[in-house]
Parts: sequence; structure tokens; C-alpha cells
Amino acid sequence: MARYYFSPTKQKTLLLLLAGVTISLSRSSRDQWRIIRNLPKIWKAIDRAVLYRIMREFYRDRLVDVRYGRGEEMTMVLTERGRKRALRYKISELSIPTPLRWDKKWRIIIFDIPEKRKGAREVFRQKIAELGFVQFQKSAWLFPYPCRDILGFITEVFELRPFVQYIEASYVSNDAKMRLYFKLPA
Repeated sequence: MARYYFSPTKQKTLLLLLAGVTISLSRSSRDQWRIIRNLPKIWKAIDRAVLYRIMREFYRDRLVDVRYGRGEEMTMVLTERGRKRALRYKISELSIPTPLRWDKKWRIIIFDIPEKRKGAREVFRQKIAELGFVQFQKSAWLFPYPCRDILGFITEVFELRPFVQYIEASYVSNDAKMRLYFKLPA
């Protein structure tokens, strides 16, 4: 998996495209102003020259595809590859909701990610730690609240589904210590 650094502007552009906002570009200055006038405010905050450069880079990297309309107008939309890249930036906004009552089940994530996927493994570890999981053993993490959907999303984005297992258990050996750590009722 290649690593790319995207500036905040590039990330914002990808996420806007992911949200279904299309970018229409035209060589005609009259058409450009018509298009710009109709853009959402968030698009207007991005400098036009920067946006054109970003879109050329996205096109070159096959993150967007060009569709031609009437005249010289063209629309850029995310490709499947671009959608996957955008989802990686969406991951930074994830959080696991805390229910009012604990259902007395532990969620255990175990994984065995091969060495050739070391980068993805490290990012995965970092993300589950950010979400509040506690390391139970080297490749086993524990959490008290439902998180299957979010975990599925993360494993899908990093293409780790075959290497990650999700377990729900009613008891773990150091239950009292974990309840204390997560501030759960006894």
C-alpha cells in the first residue's frame, strides 16, 4: 500500500467529492464564473488555481474521472480508488458512541497481520487505541461497548478484513481491573 501525504486542502477536496459534491470545470471564463457562483461555500474557500492543480494531480493519480457535458464543460467525479482514499481521511472523524448502560459484554479484537502489511498494522493499532481500546495482549485489544460496524469499516478501509477477528465475551480473566479502567459498574 503506497503512502501519500495529502495537505488539508487535498483532504477536504477528496472528502467533498466523497460527499457527492461534483466539480465542474470549464475553459470558458463566463462558464467558470457561473459554475463558481453555484458552488457551495466550502468550495469557494479553496483558491481556484490550487483547486485546478489538485484536480490535475487527482486525475493523474486516477482518483477522479472526467465526464464531459455540453460545450467545453467537464465534471470530475471520484473513481473507486479515489473513494477508498477519501474514506481513509474520513476515519480520523470516527468515534464509538457510549451507551447509557453497559450490556456487560466485552468486545475483543484479535489480529494477526503479516509483516509485509506492517504499515497498515501500525495504523490500525494506532486507530483502535485512539478509539479507546485497551491492549489486552500484543495483538488483542479490549473494549466494553458495541463497535462491530466501526471495526468493520476500519478493516475494510485498510484492507485487513482477513486478518482481524471480532469477539464478544461475557467474562475476561481480569474483569475487575478492566471494569475499573473503563469506569464501569461492578
